Amino acid sequence: MHRRRAEPERLQKVLARAGLASRREAEDWIRAGRLTVNGRAASLGVRVGPDDEVRLDGRVVHQRAPQSGGRVYLYHRSPGESLDTAYDSPAAEESAETSASPRGAPHVEPLLARLPKRGGRRFIVISPMPRIDGGLEIVCGDGELAARLQRSVRSLTSELSVRVRGELMEQQIAGVLGGVLDSGEKLTVLGCESGGGEGANRWYAISARGASGKEVRQLFERQGAIVSRVLRTRLGSIALDRALGRGHFRELTPEELDGLLGAPSESRSTQPKPPGRGRPRGAPGAPVRRRRTRD
Repeated sequence: MHRRRAEPERLQKVLARAGLASRREAEDWIRAGRLTVNGRAASLGVRVGPDDEVRLDGRVVHQRAPQSGGRVYLYHRSPGESLDTAYDSPAAEESAETSASPRGAPHVEPLLARLPKRGGRRFIVISPMPRIDGGLEIVCGDGELAARLQRSVRSLTSELSVRVRGELMEQQIAGVLGGVLDSGEKLTVLGCESGGGEGANRWYAISARGASGKEVRQLFERQGAIVSRVLRTRLGSIALDRALGRGHFRELTPEELDGLLGAPSESRSTQPKPPGRGRPRGAPGAPVRRRRTRD
């Protein structure tokens, strides 16, 4: 029985699957003359097969089979942590302040430099949280798969923990549930519930479909709330748990990846879970309050 020969594909798609660039970036590289196919300068629209030699700036590009898929990682990011540049850990900063030689303070290697090389050459963060915030992040080393995930997460339900100064009034919570953004667009907010807190700070658990961390922060600030932190605790069927501490990552299972792409579990109860080890004191873990619907 003969194996079916792979059909040629557009060069941009091949580069995206290899995790080297998005399709748009690949088009820019083609226009700049950085790519060759079998020794000749590539042109827009050119198709390549597995036997064609593709080079980027003179270096051979190793093609990935369409069926091979990509590796996707779940990461528990600390608030303020950069994913692509080295930074000082809290312990390192404290050491630098008390040391006579702060030059020697160690830096923490960023996540994208710590991920396994087999996962890809270029990693893409799916719906990243703002740097000031943190929690659950999804990272992918396959450009084509990353594009599919980006489209899919827009329909997924996210759960986030929001820390504000003081307790919100019922009218403010109703405003958050309304989901109206500065742009006039409206988010589908499924619930918002007080999660306790200590001192002047209070935590609120919010569940919304297709919401980014920036948009959730904006929802609260539009109600006059002073937001100090937003942590994403769940994205679709993927949730943080205590087994994954801050600064750690793991590869998603095929079943988890299918859940993100197909969203088969969106009808489940959206009860938020704690952000995991190192969870701030007072962070919410209570059920999300649902909107009441009229019969």
